[in-house]
Amino acid sequence: MRLDFTGQSVVITGGANGIGLAAARAFLAAGASVWIVDLPQERPAETARSIGAAGVAADVTDRASLEAAFRLTGPPAVVVANAGIGEYRLLEETSESLWNRTLAVNLSGVFHTVQIAAGLMKPRGRGAIVITASTNSYDGEAGFLAYNASKAGLLGIVHTAANELGPYQIRVNAVCPGFIRTRLSEHAFRDPAFIKPYFQHIPLGRGGTPEEVAAAILFLASEAAGYITGATLLVDGGQMAAKFGAWRETAAEFVSDRWRLK
Repeated sequence: MRLDFTGQSVVITGGANGIGLAAARAFLAAGASVWIVDLPQERPAETARSIGAAGVAADVTDRASLEAAFRLTGPPAVVVANAGIGEYRLLEETSESLWNRTLAVNLSGVFHTVQIAAGLMKPRGRGAIVITASTNSYDGEAGFLAYNASKAGLLGIVHTAANELGPYQIRVNAVCPGFIRTRLSEHAFRDPAFIKPYFQHIPLGRGGTPEEVAAAILFLASEAAGYITGATLLVDGGQMAAKFGAWRETAAEFVSDRWRLK
C-alpha cells in the first residue's frame, strides 16, 4: 500500500535530524510539500534544501517564534510534533534547570505546536497531528525522570486533543519509539557490551531505525488511518510486550548488532 500525500503540506518540528528528518524524507517521497522547523543551530533551512523541502528556524519553547514559523508555512494538512530532548540523570541528580528545560521542550513545546496547528486546521475541517512520544511514556527507565515525566504527559495531550478536535475531523495520534538509532543514541549502538544485553529483551532482537518510526508516522497521518484517533502506536520491536526477554544464548547468538537464532 502506497501512502499518497500529494498536494498536502506537512510541518515537522525537530525535523532537521533523526526521526524528524526521516519523516521529512518519507513525506516528500509520498508527494507532500514539507516544512522542517528546528532550532537555528540545526540549520533547518539548509537541511531542508538538501532534500527538496523548505525550512524555518524556530524554538518550540518560544510561542512567538513558533507562531511566526507557522505564519510562514501556512495552514498545514499534517503536523508532526517531534521536537524533543533527553538527558540521563538519576533522580537525586536531576536539577531544577534540567527538569524545567526538558518539560519546556518535550511537553510545553508539543502543547504550543498542537494548539497552533489546531487553530489552523479547524477552519478547514480536517487535519492530522502526530506526536512523537516514547515507550518511556509508559515505563520508568532509571536515569530519565524528567524525560519520562514529559513523555508520559504527552499521552494526556493526545487523548484530550483527540477528544476535542474529533468533531472538526482532526485526528491526533502518537508514535512511541523504543530504542532507535539516532545521533543521540549512536554511541550506545557502537557499544556491544551495552546493546547485547539490552537487545536481549527486545523480541526482534535489535534496535530500530528512524525510517521505521517515520513509516509509522506516515501511516497515522494518512487516510489509511482515517478512523484512528487518540491512539498510540508502539514502534519498539516488541520491547513493551516482553517482560523477561525473548532471547537465550542456548538458542541464539549476538552477531554484529542483533540477536539471531542459531
